[in-house]
Amino acid sequence: MAHSQTTHLPVAAGQVSRLTQALMAMTLGLFIVGFVGFSHIDVVHNAAHDVRHSNAFPCH
Repeated sequence: MAHSQTTHLPVAAGQVSRLTQALMAMTLGLFIVGFVGFSHIDVVHNAAHDVRHSNAFPCH
């Protein structure tokens, strides 16, 4: 007979995971807006500009 072992994480561990995910999402968003949106590299900026228009997101 095989015995299974389960580990129960405390509720705080779930909250830490949510906080980590939220912080990573904010970091990614700031990177996209800060680097791509305001990039002086024309190819990168124009690509971001075209994506904004294709998603019907106003940018100017």
